[in-house]
Amino acid sequence: MQNRILSVGSSFPSFSKKAVVSLEKNQEFSTINSTDHIEAGKWLVMFWWPKDFTFVCPTEIAEFNKHFHDFEDRDAILIGASTDSEFVHAAWRRDHNDLRELKFPMLADTSKSLAEELGILEAEEKIAYRVTYIVDPQGIIRWTAVNDLAVGRNVNEVLRVLDALQTDELCPCNWVKGEATINV
Repeated sequence: MQNRILSVGSSFPSFSKKAVVSLEKNQEFSTINSTDHIEAGKWLVMFWWPKDFTFVCPTEIAEFNKHFHDFEDRDAILIGASTDSEFVHAAWRRDHNDLRELKFPMLADTSKSLAEELGILEAEEKIAYRVTYIVDPQGIIRWTAVNDLAVGRNVNEVLRVLDALQTDELCPCNWVKGEATINV
């Protein structure tokens, strides 16, 4: 039986997890907490990938990294996550050219407790589905997108939805930042 994926309107679960934040010796790891973005008054964008050292995942991670400053400009904290350990994350970053200069943390949910609470563990391998969450500064999930394990997501769509949510107004289909919202 598949877990129910936590979605829009739910509180994002509390967590405290190790993450890779650097490749500098003795500065590789830090602890990331669920309250960090709330205390900073920022939005949270957390995207999950199934496994390190795979093929689709690094294309997404690199694309999120290219847009890191776009998220930062929108007062959003960007975190990537999987159920691999912080040591595997660090090894992958060192090994893969596109991951060496990441500007955001790679969260390690080795206990799989956060992925399980979110309801995003694939039943057989117990790896995370390819899921993206946008969480508001109060800790409420405002958007969830789930992709099949074989299909990469669209980072521009994540940014578009974040822009729309931040207007706090009604946004029509295909709305992009700078266009008129709907006045009722």
